[in-house]
Amino acid sequence: MSTPTGSRATDSRALVLARIRRALADVPRTETPPEVEVDRTYHRVHGDRTTAETVDLLAENLADYRAIVHRTTASDLPALIASLLTARGATSVVAPSGLPAEWLSATDVVRLTDSPDQTPHDLDDVSSVVTACAVAIAETGTIVLDADTDQGRRRISLVPDHHICVIRVPAQVVDSVPQSLERLDPARPLTWISGPSATSDIELDRVEGVHGPRTLEAILVTD
Repeated sequence: MSTPTGSRATDSRALVLARIRRALADVPRTETPPEVEVDRTYHRVHGDRTTAETVDLLAENLADYRAIVHRTTASDLPALIASLLTARGATSVVAPSGLPAEWLSATDVVRLTDSPDQTPHDLDDVSSVVTACAVAIAETGTIVLDADTDQGRRRISLVPDHHICVIRVPAQVVDSVPQSLERLDPARPLTWISGPSATSDIELDRVEGVHGPRTLEAILVTD
């Protein structure tokens, strides 16, 4: 005789709760979480790397997530951005209000400043977006945006199909997630990016561009 689905769910719930009670058997009922000191002796960095090795690891992991990685100097950055927009065939680019003006000084592509008046449909018509970042994490190949003035609202990095993100090296590069959290304000709207948007169906067919830009280009700029 088969067991009703509801009964199986109830049995599973009871099993989980019983395990929780056993795990808390030696905890006084009057004890509250703020009174308990949490052991934070875990490793904050996995490996002993030089600054150059950390940047190389970031580049490797970004590429592993199918981001396109470029390296340049501050003086050559405007020309590189212009060449990437040209190669993309971009006719317009949206930029945060605080983006350094010189970054787009070498291109004549129509520049749109990030504005609350822009709708998702407006941004969908934009060819590319150029932003800075808050921090980049080498061990996970992750770029974090915190909506500062040189990064703009979250939607401008999610709707356009092509995102160029500038990372200052080594100032904005850290080894690990714990190190990145020390630099970030949890009250800000944080966007964590590990490669271009991607998902897959039950057959594991990869589709890019569903939840964000189909193409992510990361520029590592030497300070």
